[in-house]
Amino acid sequence: MAVAKLTQSTSVLALLVSAMAFSAPDAALAQDNGDAESANVAAAGSSATGEIVVTAQKRSERLQDVPLSLQVVDPAQLEAAGVRQFSDLGKVSPSLVIRPAEHPQNAQITLRGVGTFAFSIGVEPSVAIQVDDAPLAFQARAFTDLPDVERVEVLRGPQSTLYGKNASAGLINFVTKDPTTSFTGTINAIGTTDEEYGVNFSVAGPISDTLGYRVSGSYSFFDGNVRNLVRGGEVNGREVFTTRVKLLWEPVDDLRVMLTGNYIDGRTDFGRPLIRLDPAANFRGNATLPASVYLSPGIEVGLGNQEVNNQRFTGTEYAGGGLTLKAEWEVADHTLVSITSWDKFKLDDFFDSDELNVAPTFDQNQIGTFDSEQWTQELRLLSPDDKVLRYTLGAFFADTQFKRPFVRGPVAGALNGYAIANWSATSGSRQYSAFGQLELEPIEGTTFIGGLRVQQEEVEYTFLDVAAGNQFFSGNADDTAVTYRLGVRQEFTDDLMAFVNYATGYKGQTYDLTTGFNANRAAAGPIRPETAGSLEIGVRTQFFDRRLTVNATYFDATYENLQAQTIEVLPDGTSNFRLTNVGEITTKGLELEASAALGDVNLSFAATYLDAIVNDFPVAQCFPGQTAAQGCVSPGPGQPTRQNLSGTRPSQTPKWRLAANFNWTPPLGSSGLRGVVQAAWNYQTDLNYSPNLDPELFQPGFHIVNLALGVRGEDRKFEVAAFVNNLFDQQYFAGFANRFGDFGNRRATAGILPRDFRRYGGIRASFNF
Repeated sequence: MAVAKLTQSTSVLALLVSAMAFSAPDAALAQDNGDAESANVAAAGSSATGEIVVTAQKRSERLQDVPLSLQVVDPAQLEAAGVRQFSDLGKVSPSLVIRPAEHPQNAQITLRGVGTFAFSIGVEPSVAIQVDDAPLAFQARAFTDLPDVERVEVLRGPQSTLYGKNASAGLINFVTKDPTTSFTGTINAIGTTDEEYGVNFSVAGPISDTLGYRVSGSYSFFDGNVRNLVRGGEVNGREVFTTRVKLLWEPVDDLRVMLTGNYIDGRTDFGRPLIRLDPAANFRGNATLPASVYLSPGIEVGLGNQEVNNQRFTGTEYAGGGLTLKAEWEVADHTLVSITSWDKFKLDDFFDSDELNVAPTFDQNQIGTFDSEQWTQELRLLSPDDKVLRYTLGAFFADTQFKRPFVRGPVAGALNGYAIANWSATSGSRQYSAFGQLELEPIEGTTFIGGLRVQQEEVEYTFLDVAAGNQFFSGNADDTAVTYRLGVRQEFTDDLMAFVNYATGYKGQTYDLTTGFNANRAAAGPIRPETAGSLEIGVRTQFFDRRLTVNATYFDATYENLQAQTIEVLPDGTSNFRLTNVGEITTKGLELEASAALGDVNLSFAATYLDAIVNDFPVAQCFPGQTAAQGCVSPGPGQPTRQNLSGTRPSQTPKWRLAANFNWTPPLGSSGLRGVVQAAWNYQTDLNYSPNLDPELFQPGFHIVNLALGVRGEDRKFEVAAFVNNLFDQQYFAGFANRFGDFGNRRATAGILPRDFRRYGGIRASFNF
């Protein structure tokens, strides 16, 4: 059962705790903990970045030596940008765009403009997510808080050779903090002016000479920034509890075993205020249901609207946990690594289908469950780092199972505009793969890189349609795929490196298991795999004793058989809309990261320029209300209308995205204290959230500024700061919904509000011991 909402007394307690304030542990804390690697990583973007250690190529390496397009984000950058949840990660990673939805499975994650939007349980995202070497099977599992994070590695472009079939557009790798050799701890808290409260802690240290531990936990609550006038209270909020335990056993010098367990329990509620509405729009075109009936008194439709009148709960309740066992064994100057993971997660989703107060005339609700379970096993053999020939060899197995019951009702009909739905589906996959990467350095400074992955996958499904008379369908398919990477790395000096890479990507075949699945869809078989080819040219540079870092990457990628919503002609000659394979898109551009350490001042900057085009998409769905003059045509009588999107820009592809951080910690006289001045700025040009280029889903360019002022101890044992996020109160939307069909085919648009839709302030603090 998800945690209940705060009682009044708990709210008071949380507010008192939050007055202590919040800040993420920084490099000095990591050094106090005896964790040098954490210290180096925490310095990313705020001090000399040359010592950052990453594991992007499945071995520990200095960031500046990795010949990949890779961005590392540290806790200080997350803090300054106001990033406390996964959905806000794009604020610090310009190549990443995350569009939230009424529940996380319907969200869309894109890297460099590539990502999959689908409702089906069997469809994987194009961007893989893993935590502490364990891949997440279910996208919604990632949409939570980010407690005790040591660093976030964002690998851009196809990563299928080392990371498998659902990393065709990239990988987001979360690394949490490890146990320490001496007793340490931290307590962080936050409180805001709009009723967000949070507290997290971590304690680490030795149990014996060979056994260490780390225990962390967090609780966060946000009341929401949308008011429901029917049910009362705020929505668009969350309540989450997470905990993680790590045990590190080192019985001998050449063996290291880490056992990690995690648990999460949370809930969200959701509301989409109407921001545009035709005054003559009646609900479902019914003259007895004008706006004066379906809108509660006081709701003013407009871009600033933060009120809804949902008569039923809309949101999610979820819980889950997992275990990861990682063993590293030094054998004859090689390292053998074994990683075993298990994860189980359940999310119940609820949606008020009309999102209005029109009962009893219309009373329809959607209720479903996503239930996932995954086992994985990976083995790696790592050669020594200091040889002419270096290699990483590995094998991987995964067994992933999903279940999805779904009910929509209780009424149907012309007025309601929805059909009754009652079905249950399962989806399973098993993958077996072998992979390897070789690095040959025949001449000092010149390294040739080659990688290969061979993967065999089996997928299967069942679909029981209760509403259609218990019709039952099942099927299975298998596929073998090969992906590869070729590259050259040239080290000119210790502080100047360039590389060229060509990598291929692969996302596996699947079935579109959603409402409307029938004999035609079953006969059509699985959706074919999505493939990619990407060229990267990069430069990694450092100057002034590594106090200035400038990294740049040019990329040019093509994705074929893209898995997307389109019109499909089925075996019996009829057509319908479903997830299937479309033509191809090309995405190219430039990524830049820079950082400077200037005494007490640290600066970081990241930018992405993206030029993306749909090369071939001749039978795309029309957007709601699209006319023939706007390109929506029918090929013949009885055929669904369509538009040709070939030559257009894909959704979620702003041309420019920029992010900058400023951190100044001047000494405050001889008090033993330092001031804290933090500023974060991010900017993006306009984009369209719709794959159909719906003008109602167009977001103009905007910029957001966050500012924090505080004080900390010279020894960094404490820090207290006041902050303001969205300083200039710039309103923007994280997404939209076109509700044209709900209102008699008249203009009606709802907005999805981000956390910082309006300016808000707060206090945060950390205490380290």
